[in-house]
Amino acid sequence: MHNVKIIHVFVKIGSALAKPTWLSVLVNGEEYGMGLASTSLDLRFQPAVAARARRLSVSDIDHYNRQGFVQPFDVFGADEMARIRAYFDKLMSDLGPDGAYGINCYQARMAGIWDIATDSRILDLVQDIIGPDIICWASAILSKKPEGSRRVPWHQDASFWQLSPARTVTVWLAIDDADAENAAMCFIPGTHAQGVLETADMGADSVFHKGIADAERYGAPFVNSLKAGQISLHADMLVHGSDINRSNRRRCGLTLRYCSPESQITDPDWAKGVEAIIARGSDPSGHWRHHPRPENDDILATSSPHVVGNN
Repeated sequence: MHNVKIIHVFVKIGSALAKPTWLSVLVNGEEYGMGLASTSLDLRFQPAVAARARRLSVSDIDHYNRQGFVQPFDVFGADEMARIRAYFDKLMSDLGPDGAYGINCYQARMAGIWDIATDSRILDLVQDIIGPDIICWASAILSKKPEGSRRVPWHQDASFWQLSPARTVTVWLAIDDADAENAAMCFIPGTHAQGVLETADMGADSVFHKGIADAERYGAPFVNSLKAGQISLHADMLVHGSDINRSNRRRCGLTLRYCSPESQITDPDWAKGVEAIIARGSDPSGHWRHHPRPENDDILATSSPHVVGNN
């Protein structure tokens, strides 16, 4: 029988003291760091059910279940993307330096983002993974400027969040063409089903202070190349990250976080930063408070709720 001891400490994420804990496991006298997670969170992967899929193929569902992601899917046409890109460009310009890299969690405060988050073409794909009741609980516009952005280290999203069970699927919408040259997001296929992986301190060029070191030991990275207007979908425990953008092209995308009502927030403090949209169906649990479409589309007239642990 192994001698196993769990050591709990609080860690700081962003500007708020969060409930996730650093888990250190002592096995036969050797200590192993287990990364950021809460002992109360269920972070197990739940496979999508191919029989209920309407838009995704059986092969798509199988790929998502085995690899942790599926892509690419055409959603928005060229004319739509020109309008969306101009809209996001204005949002980032209006915020100045504060909007240069990320604009987090305005989905319930900006009409344009609300409209994208509730677009039926996106929801049709999401529904095939998480079911007909769909909660959009977070969003982020992420823009990597040419020639010198910071890298996003390898990480697992759900290990930063206070949601249980882990049932979030992230949609990544390409605002610009994204490829290996301009630092497209990359996945480590299959890591979504391996539990919480060991993390380490990251350097000054990293967006996060913690990340998964030597993630390539878990498999060869897959470059999530997308054309503007296409989306990918990935599971919340899939290891992913992106490099510094060394090209002369910007790489901008919108992430949208969707879960079923089965997932619930476990920390009341963390919940204060979540403004959810019941994007489709209903919430029989009554846990999620729906935010209707806002009238506002002036980002300077509002602010972000700043979800703790969003990334």
